[in-house]
Amino acid sequence: MNESIIHSGLDGTDLRLLDLLQQDASLSNQALAERAHISPATCLRRVKRLVESGIIERRVALLSPAKVGAGLSAIVEITLDRQGAEHLQAFEQAVVGDAAVQQCWRVSPGPDFVLVVQTSDMPAYNALVQRLFTQQANVRNVKSFFSLQRVKFDPRLALPTRG
Repeated sequence: MNESIIHSGLDGTDLRLLDLLQQDASLSNQALAERAHISPATCLRRVKRLVESGIIERRVALLSPAKVGAGLSAIVEITLDRQGAEHLQAFEQAVVGDAAVQQCWRVSPGPDFVLVVQTSDMPAYNALVQRLFTQQANVRNVKSFFSLQRVKFDPRLALPTRG
């Protein structure tokens, strides 16, 4: 069993609630309680504790990129010229502030960062390249991979089962 799960004090009911919420966070408290086989009051108390502890970071709606005009997906590797803490932080601040950047990961080894980017089309992607990478004097290399087809997208985390 995952050590962090053990130390977080999660029991089988908590894990069941987390799994149900990962599948559909729009469930009412009543429906969630029924599916988790607990009372609504217990359900409300436990979910509140999971939110307050930071285990549940936030609840969001997942949108269809193509249906909202954001059909171009790219995974972008970025290598900086200088990797000092202030340079890494400056780059992070620039990309985190851009709405087209969905995810930013500092990685090792290889490039310094991997980004997941969603734009409407190639001209919008080129504009993003200009504002985030070309104008940044510290960006040495950009390598972009464009999605031809989304085969799987599932933000759920695999949770252990408690018996």
